[in-house]
Amino acid sequence: MTDWRQRAGTTFTPEKAPVTAEGGMAVTNHPLASAAAAEMMAAGGNAIDATVAALFTLTVVEPMMVGFFGGGVAMIRLADGTIVALDGLSTAPAAATPDMYRPIADTWPDYMQTEGRANQVGASSVAVPGTLKAWCEALEHYGTMPLEAVMEPAIRHAARGFRVTHYLASCIAETAPDLANDPGLAAMFLPGGRPLAEGAWLTMPDYAATLRAIATHGPAHVYGGPLGQTIVDELRGRGSTMALGDLAAYRTETRQPVRGTYRGVELVGPPPPCSGGVHVIQMLNLMEGFDLRASGFGSEATLHLVLEALKIAAADRRAATADPAFVDVPVARLISKAYGEERRPEIDTTRAQEFGSRILSNESANTTHVTIADKLGNIVTSTQTINSLFGARIMIAGTGIIPNNYMYLFDPHPGHALSLLPGKRITSGISAMIGLKDGAPYFAVGLPGAHRIPSAVFQFVLNLVEHGMSLQEAVEAPRVFTHGPDAEVERGFPATVHAALLAKGHPVTATDHVAGGMGAILFEGARMTGASCWRADGVPMGLGGGLARKGTSFWPDPRRART
Repeated sequence: MTDWRQRAGTTFTPEKAPVTAEGGMAVTNHPLASAAAAEMMAAGGNAIDATVAALFTLTVVEPMMVGFFGGGVAMIRLADGTIVALDGLSTAPAAATPDMYRPIADTWPDYMQTEGRANQVGASSVAVPGTLKAWCEALEHYGTMPLEAVMEPAIRHAARGFRVTHYLASCIAETAPDLANDPGLAAMFLPGGRPLAEGAWLTMPDYAATLRAIATHGPAHVYGGPLGQTIVDELRGRGSTMALGDLAAYRTETRQPVRGTYRGVELVGPPPPCSGGVHVIQMLNLMEGFDLRASGFGSEATLHLVLEALKIAAADRRAATADPAFVDVPVARLISKAYGEERRPEIDTTRAQEFGSRILSNESANTTHVTIADKLGNIVTSTQTINSLFGARIMIAGTGIIPNNYMYLFDPHPGHALSLLPGKRITSGISAMIGLKDGAPYFAVGLPGAHRIPSAVFQFVLNLVEHGMSLQEAVEAPRVFTHGPDAEVERGFPATVHAALLAKGHPVTATDHVAGGMGAILFEGARMTGASCWRADGVPMGLGGGLARKGTSFWPDPRRART
């Protein structure tokens, strides 16, 4: 294949290096989480064991992004080829009502805002969590190791401490005014009234004790048990409608993934209430009618088409991002080739257009992702979050638990597809995807970034399949995003491209980055290559080598003649 740079309107040099191995691969957004995953596989565990270990560790070392009192989705591909989507997204408490918040506006950009930020900050913003139950069920059904074993790295780092990265320090500084309002968060992240600096040593003794209790008693300790009662008592005392019965009644959902194809690659992604799987496939269907390889990566012509496809998907997002238990979602139509052919003629290659109504949630870009595979053929790509940076920006006293603020994702105006209803699942842009060629794994990918996630995965597939980039190039390449009226264009694209898009009618906003740190694995037979991008603390770790050849010992004792 001709090098993509010869056709490109934009070129770049990756900042990070990939890792290649055959014994297993872990790509997470923190080196200690990748190490925890590698540790499990080195101990004989599989990719599911490694994933759960990595996620618990991320609750310690990426506390601003993820916690076990949050929500998420995992795409799990088992060694026999079965692929399932494990939905652990959060739900509204049973006592929640459509009008429990007071909106301050009926139009954007303040449409989702409420009086006192009640749906965004504090106990009233906390939804019923799914992460802990989903992680433990994944381990029970598909893993091989006990809960105590996979939680040990997280407990170790919480108890002994770890170095604060620049990324974590920046997030603490950014949210310091809210963190200062909660005694527990202030004591941990603002000692002496100042945000923790890069390189500071952070320990979490209360959280270590909480993790030990969960390792001993299992998820029931939270879902209807004593720890759950402690959490609910504090939340209700601070204005939440959550009851212990909400935790006891919570159930995960194991769903069938959505599937589509692009240029001979089968794409498998999460179904609603996640929007990502549907809309990545929808956008790729739109692009099949254009020769993006000829127009080249990062050219004005290619980026114009990408932006127009993103706008069409945004116009359809309202129908495809609600809880399917409450809303009839037209998935089959949205991902069909026929629908792509129907909408493709709407794209004018000479100018930017609008494509109808749209609605966006306040899903936060502050999420985490892991992509992990073992040598047996098990693959997990999983996105998990507490929604906003530091979730509800409160800490449950004496536990170290930072709960989610997922209630911020419901429309505070009654009567709409995304409006709040008791027991309703939140919606998400999660786009954890697995690619197959001739039925065999080709890639696994995912990232944080809220409603920008589908756009980044869409562009990753184009980079890899259409433009022929290496895996490292595909995850680090500059990105664009739009949901209609604006066009976010990373500064990695040259000023001439920015100007050309502006001339086509795109209201360009230059930005440092679109979405978060992507993690991906490429499969070539037994060989796996892992890559992470510069947008987070991502580190791939692979296992090479192996155990001694069967029948080998160090040096047999000489045989003695029998007398």
